Formats: sequence, structure tokens, C-alpha cells
Amino acid sequence: MKSLKLLTVASIMALLAGGAQAAGVTDADIVNDAQTTKDVVSYGIGPQGQRYSPLKALNTQNVDKLVPAWSFSFGGEKQRGQESQPLVHDGVMYVTGSYSRIFAIDVKTGEKIWQYDARLPEGIMPCCDVINRGAAIYNNKVYFGTLDAKLVALDAKTGKVLWRKDMGDYKAGYSFTAAPMIVKGKVITGISGGEFGVIGKVEARDAETGELVWSRPTVEGHMGELNGKPSTMTGKLNASWQGDMWKNGGAATWLGGTYDPETNLIFYGTGNPAPWNSHLRPGDNLYSSSTLAINPDNGEIVWHLQTTPHDGWDFDGVNEFVSFDLKKDGKTVKAGAKADRNGYFFVADRTNGKLLSASPFVTKITWAKGWDIEKQRPIYDDSNRPPAPSQGGEKGAPVVAAPSFLGGKNWMPMAYSQDTGLFYVPANEWAMDIWNEPITYKKGAAYLGAGFTIKPLYDDYIGALRAIDPATGKIVWEYKNKAPLWGGVLTTGGNLVFTGTPEGYLKAFDAKTGKEVWKFQTGSGVVGCPITWDDDKFQYVAVVSGWGGAVPLWGGEVAKAVKDINQGGSVWVFKAPKA
Repeated sequence: MKSLKLLTVASIMALLAGGAQAAGVTDADIVNDAQTTKDVVSYGIGPQGQRYSPLKALNTQNVDKLVPAWSFSFGGEKQRGQESQPLVHDGVMYVTGSYSRIFAIDVKTGEKIWQYDARLPEGIMPCCDVINRGAAIYNNKVYFGTLDAKLVALDAKTGKVLWRKDMGDYKAGYSFTAAPMIVKGKVITGISGGEFGVIGKVEARDAETGELVWSRPTVEGHMGELNGKPSTMTGKLNASWQGDMWKNGGAATWLGGTYDPETNLIFYGTGNPAPWNSHLRPGDNLYSSSTLAINPDNGEIVWHLQTTPHDGWDFDGVNEFVSFDLKKDGKTVKAGAKADRNGYFFVADRTNGKLLSASPFVTKITWAKGWDIEKQRPIYDDSNRPPAPSQGGEKGAPVVAAPSFLGGKNWMPMAYSQDTGLFYVPANEWAMDIWNEPITYKKGAAYLGAGFTIKPLYDDYIGALRAIDPATGKIVWEYKNKAPLWGGVLTTGGNLVFTGTPEGYLKAFDAKTGKEVWKFQTGSGVVGCPITWDDDKFQYVAVVSGWGGAVPLWGGEVAKAVKDINQGGSVWVFKAPKA
């Protein structure tokens, strides 16, 4: 059974003395999260996912006053990758850890209030480490997902399980690692498992009961569900898939989504089509490797933007779509931006999905010669698509492709500054040898049909934090890092940009110039997402530390280069006086 640990006399006494439960998080609190500074109640610091805080007490002139307040260890032997973003509400931090754990911590003292550990079954199949990227809060409940594809609702004060719902069959390869999202009283989730031929989907559940409201598969030919009944088919059967390949077509929604209250649209990215071997599935393979705009009220797809049609490199399209107002040529456009694994930085009209620009944000792209904006399609270099295996052969000839399948940017979320108008993108420079192999689908088995080896492009760096002007697609400044960047980004009204490095540092940069202005060694690689909040006396910054994720598992020559980085599992909180 699941285990629950209630700790600290102080926390228990506070509960007993508190009387009526404090007011829970509301829809308005979540929508306004980017403007309110006393807490952080959503993944992305606001539903649009800008990861921007207007706080400016801490700035480039006084960031040297930022010092540790406390550090909390996740404990035990359960280390591996720690990719979480903490949440803060009503004096409590909620932070998830590897192996499907969640902790409630007194935000002033660092004392543990409660801990919940999911007891995971044998045979779970997470493709890219046993990570968890965060939780959601609504009313007086905390929600998070587990590696065996369950969504769990906990009492925010006690950690008691209130309900638990299955999101998929883990024996078929389904899992869940993303942070859930709250939209209009519903818990919105995706699903992981694209490397096992699962069918991606976006689902909405009643936040109070956990009952399914709607489900939207992300591969055409599959039926949606609304209020317990079949709704509409996703796309049109066999329009972009041949034969029965759509039945195990992948397009997992493993990263999570964003929501724009102005257009009332959920934006969710979809993963690779299955299998990786593109010669087995002719066609564009909708809606894989795409951004989908979904009506949160009924689960219908409003528009889509497919960024790698007929994906043959595992580029996916899951990268977050961040809403912002684009100011260009004297006009303001309701836009959204996405730094794709395929190496292009896309800007689109978020009201209808019309592509406005596609600009390279990495130094080498081999799979495409450019982008046809009018047709909204890449201009492929057909010589860089991995060939099919010869008749009866074990594998096809390899090609050298860039970026590697780990992407120009992988899962780690970028940030957008409302002050500078720039996006801050954690990019990586690497290539891969990739080849195709024969494959047939088998439930619960890897469904790739490809092999690969990743290698760095340059000797002196792989990671690059890049400031990008969305109006021009130009890189304004960059910071180069020896190891790959694998953590999220935060930007603030104090002209600061924060991100972590695998070498163990949390770093701060001048948002306008890229000058490094502060750093702190956390003891393990930082691959989580920093946040900030304040009270009457201090501004705080927090980040999770703990090296892991996909790079050590899939990184080839790159993995060898970072093999000596120590694992860990902790959350660090820093503070600086406001006066």
C-alpha cells in the first residue's frame, strides 16, 4: 500500500490550532499567478507558462545578497533525476521527487510537514528516468501523477489520499511524469509512453471527484469521450496514416500543457509517431509532433500546428507553447512561441495556429533546409532521412543528423520576460548517428525500429542559454556551458534570468546582456525549474537539485562525458532582504 509520513510536532499543533481550514487555491488565483508574488500556485508561474515574476527587489545590483535560507533532502536511496518545479501556498512548499514522491515543507523553516510515497509495482516502463516534474493545487487538494500512470489527489494539509484514478495501463508502457494543470475546475493531464506505441491523449477530470469529463486522443482515427459517452473522432481515419499503423501511433503528451485564458484554449504538444522508423508509416502521421489547441470545455481540437510532419528523427513536438503578445510592425498579435526539439523557434498566432515565423535557434540543422511559412511545412533534406533497412537486412545505413533526438531543446521550459520582450531558451548543440531497423508492435515492448548514438558538436560546450527576440528570431545573447543544459528557466522584473547546470550550479544572468552575476553550488546537477516569491521582508528563490534525466540514460558519448556528476535529491531555498 501507499505510505504516508506525518512529521513535526509544530506542524501537527498548527493543524489542531488552526480551526477552520485556510482558504484553498481558486481558479482566479491560478489565472493571476504571474501577477501575485506571495506564492506560486501553478506550474509555469501562471497558466500561460511564461515563467516570469514581476518581483524586482532582487536585481542585478544586489543579487550578491542572495544567500541560502535552508535546504531539504529528499532522503533515502531514491536519487536519480530531480526535474520538479516547487509550488508555494499558505506557508507550505509542495515539491515532487523521483520515484513518484511528494513532500509538504514548512516554507519558513524547511521542516517536513508530510510526505507521500507511491508504492510502485514491478514492471513500470518510464523511458527517460524515474522523474516527476511537479504537482498542481486547487481548493485544498494537491494533485500529482505516478510512474504507473495514476493521478492522485491528496489533502493539502495532511497528505491523506482523497482519490486515485488510472490514466493508462502501465503494462502497455503508459506512465506519467508531468505536472498536472488546473483549468476551470478540471485537472488536465497528458500521458507518457510513446516509445512503447501507446496512444497519446489529453484528458480532463473533475477536480473534486476525479471523474473523467473528457478525453481527446492525439492520433487520428481514435474516438474521443465526453461525459462518459463517445464524442468525436480525432481527425479522419487513414487521412495521414496507412493501414492499421494508427492503432499504435504514439504521439504521447508527456510534457504537459499551458492554458491561455484570453482565448480559452489549452495548448498541448504531442510526441513522436510510433515507431521511429518512418518508412513503416507513410504520411504526415497526424497529430504527432504537433502543438494542439484544445477547447477545455469539451476536449475538441480547435487548431493544430505540426512542426515535424512524418517525423523520422524522434524530434517530437511536445515543447511548451508559451502565450505572449507579439509587438511587430506597429501591431500587437496574440501569439505563442515554441522552441522545438527539431531546432526551430516557432512563433504562431495563438488564436488560429497560423505560423508567423520559424527561426533556427541552434547552429546546425541537417534534416531541413528551411521552412515554407506559406505552406506551414518544412523544406526537407531528403538525404538526411534515415534510410529503410534493405530487404531482409538488420538495419539501414546510418545518417548523421542534427540536432540529436534529445533536441535543440528538450523538456526544460524556457522563460519569457515581459520587460525585455525576450525568450530565454536552454538549448543544446549535439548530433547523432541514427539508423532504422525492422520492428513489429508487441504490447509492453519498446517500439522504436531505430538505433542511435549521440555526440557533441563542439569540444568546448554543449549547453547554451540563448536570449531570443521573437519579433526577429535573432539570438541577442548566449551563455555557453560545457555540459548539456537540462533545467528550466526563470526570469524576473529585477532584470534577472535564473537557470541551473549539471555541474551543480544555480546561476543568475543579466536579462539584457547575458552577463553572469551570481552562482551557487548545490552539490548535484540542477535539472529542475527555479521559482521566486516574497513576503514582507525577503524575496526568495528556490530550485530542486539532483542530477539525472534522459542524458545519462540515452546520451551516448555525451553520457560518458558527464558520468562523474554525483546524483542527489534536495530542494534549496535562498533569500535576500527586500530593503
